[in-house]
Amino acid sequence: MLQPEDAKYLKRKIKSGSIDVHPTEKALIVNYELEAIILSDQGQPMVGDRKECQKIIRLHHLNENTDIEALAREVIKRCNLIHEGSIGEIEQLLYYLQKRKDSGVSSNRRKPAPNELQDPGIDSAEIDEISNLNDVEEYMSLLYEEIPEKIKSTALILQLARNPDNLEELIQNEPLLNSLSRVLREDWKQNTDLATNVIYIFFCFSSFREFHPIISHFKIGALTMQVVEYELVKYRQWRDELQKKKKKNADEFEKSKVKFEKLVRKQEQLLRVSFYMLLNIAEDVNVEIKMRNKQIITMLVGTLDRDNSELLILVISFLKKLSMYRENKDDMVRLNIVDKMARLFTMRNEDLLNITLRLLLNLSFEPKLRIRMVQQGFIQKLVPLLDKEQQRYYALCLLYHMSMEDKCKPLFAKSGAIPVLMKQLLTSGDDKIELELIGLCINIVLDETCATLICGKGGLKTLMRKAMKKRNPFMMKMIRNIATHDKLKANFVDYVPDLADAILRVDDNEDFVLECIGLLASVAEKDLDWALLFNEYGLTAWLQQQLSKESETADDLLLECIMLVGTACTDAPCAAAIANEGFVQLLLEILNAKQEDDEILLQTIYVFYQMVLHETTRQMILQQTQVPAYLIDLINDKNVEVKKLCDQTLAIVGETDPKWAKKIVQERFKWHNSQWLDMIKAHPDNDMINGEFDEDGALHFQDANVWDQSDAFAADMGEKARLDGLSTVRTVNHACSLFQSMALTKWIRPWRVNIQGNGVFCISARAYQKCSRYEYRSDDRPRLTSDGQDLDEYGMPSMRGRHGGGGYD
Repeated sequence: MLQPEDAKYLKRKIKSGSIDVHPTEKALIVNYELEAIILSDQGQPMVGDRKECQKIIRLHHLNENTDIEALAREVIKRCNLIHEGSIGEIEQLLYYLQKRKDSGVSSNRRKPAPNELQDPGIDSAEIDEISNLNDVEEYMSLLYEEIPEKIKSTALILQLARNPDNLEELIQNEPLLNSLSRVLREDWKQNTDLATNVIYIFFCFSSFREFHPIISHFKIGALTMQVVEYELVKYRQWRDELQKKKKKNADEFEKSKVKFEKLVRKQEQLLRVSFYMLLNIAEDVNVEIKMRNKQIITMLVGTLDRDNSELLILVISFLKKLSMYRENKDDMVRLNIVDKMARLFTMRNEDLLNITLRLLLNLSFEPKLRIRMVQQGFIQKLVPLLDKEQQRYYALCLLYHMSMEDKCKPLFAKSGAIPVLMKQLLTSGDDKIELELIGLCINIVLDETCATLICGKGGLKTLMRKAMKKRNPFMMKMIRNIATHDKLKANFVDYVPDLADAILRVDDNEDFVLECIGLLASVAEKDLDWALLFNEYGLTAWLQQQLSKESETADDLLLECIMLVGTACTDAPCAAAIANEGFVQLLLEILNAKQEDDEILLQTIYVFYQMVLHETTRQMILQQTQVPAYLIDLINDKNVEVKKLCDQTLAIVGETDPKWAKKIVQERFKWHNSQWLDMIKAHPDNDMINGEFDEDGALHFQDANVWDQSDAFAADMGEKARLDGLSTVRTVNHACSLFQSMALTKWIRPWRVNIQGNGVFCISARAYQKCSRYEYRSDDRPRLTSDGQDLDEYGMPSMRGRHGGGGYD
């Protein structure tokens, strides 16, 4: 019995089969059968196998003027699978291909999308010889020869690799892959065509995810990145040398320029196929991370100054894929990618423009990059694209993102975008308006200049008519934003009845009603008779129903209703009517139920603020309700705006009602000195400390022994001083130590501190009563400014220079 070690010879038999035309390309398909038999020393067959194979002969130069007979003879001469007796059949097939109308690309073949990457189509692999899958071993042997033979070998192998049917057989030939990776590793610097051919072969493998592990195994990705980095450095050197020659000699510069352009064309072919292969294998996130660590983003951004559209499309596509991760986006910010992309708008290539817009859209989610785009004049570049169907969507999205920045809104008025946007908005059909378009308009009308341009030439009237007809909440939101500008509020007085009617109409479109309420609340015109409007349209009863607990109104609608009440209360008769209808109690209930909602809380306090401004409603608020007590509880709220509005309202209350003024002063004192008061109450012998407020708002402690308690006074006695005729000698530094130990220099506001002859220690808060307005600092604490005294770093009157020892008078 024969053993495997007895096998010595391999015998191959090729049996020719049928010949047919390619269904979609200008090519012939030669079918043949390959039989491989392993023979022993005695010539006996040990193992055999048969395989059906095909060879595709592409006829790139076949056209209507081609000599069919000469071409048929050339095909038979170059392909040893076709017998000379088949020349008649070959001529018939060639004639058929010549007359076939769709002989270039079949109409059934899928065309690539405008922004889809296509085959690199590198010319360096084109040679006269037609490759054969059976001659792979011969091609491998050429890889051990000189550079010209290596170029020929890799070009022939590339012909085979460009046919997907051959890839599986090539990938199983491990010696071939080893040889190709060795050539790339050792000889890529010696010849650009050789490096291009080898990387192109691996690019063919990278088109299929199943072959990616093989590419990683031979470390082709790392080698390719070395090639790209070297070529980019070489390009910069060429360019610098060319600039030097331009300054020295004009004739020599022209000759060098021609040579430079030729070298750049070859280099860009290499870069294109290299980036394409790297893009394919970057489907694996781990591989992409490795590329980022090797500065792939720097290489890609460094290529954006080229003029080759096909290369730029590939580079932008790669950057778009990388821009989905914040870390990569940060690298792009560092490399000023937006500045380098501005020039791409001037290149007349639709596919390049489309993919550029998509990358910019990814980058525009970063505020810094949005602002940089505006600085580079991208608004003016994008506005003309609003009329182009292919680029319109991405241009709208980009403009919308830019309009989110307040600094950028005024630039839309100068860019000519307003007429284009208004035309598209007003001519849109009955179906839903594009969200990107209406969103952009909602943002830009927050700028007064843009809003004025939109309202001009009957624009506001047309907008109102269409918004009311379609009952579109987004258009009403846009109109509401226009009404926020004081100069334009008068334009909305004529539409107040229509808005009131739209609010009261029974409709399922709650969003539209909500925007109508908000728009009506924004029309705060002094000459508008709100009392007449509320009575005529019955808005008082409707609002009363919405504010009641039983209605369970949604928070957003509830907020808008409160805002409308606040605006109506600017009119004294309307404020009185609202107060008499029990709105104050309803608002207090809302205040209790929604105390965690800062916006509702703020708008409710604003209603009370408007009511205390009017004499008639002020007396009712102070005498018949507990509104001041609620406001006193909120003067120390964490929300700055709530705190400010409470201060302003209570200032008016304090000026008009002495009873509430005293309560307000006491509450302020207790809060500002809460830490000190808590420590006094926690004293182990606090029975001796009896404190009370006098009629002037001063807090008195009626026991001079408070100074002698060892627990409270542990500081050094220091220098002694006599205070205000007090017979007993006291220490001024002791008083300072007391304040410092209790952090009183930060928390208490002692405008007058007296140690009187009867042993009474007095901290006076009268200064709070002298002032009706406060000046706010960064820490949001009130700062008194009425008496003109110099204030220290804590907002207290400076005591420097008094009594020499820094004591308090």
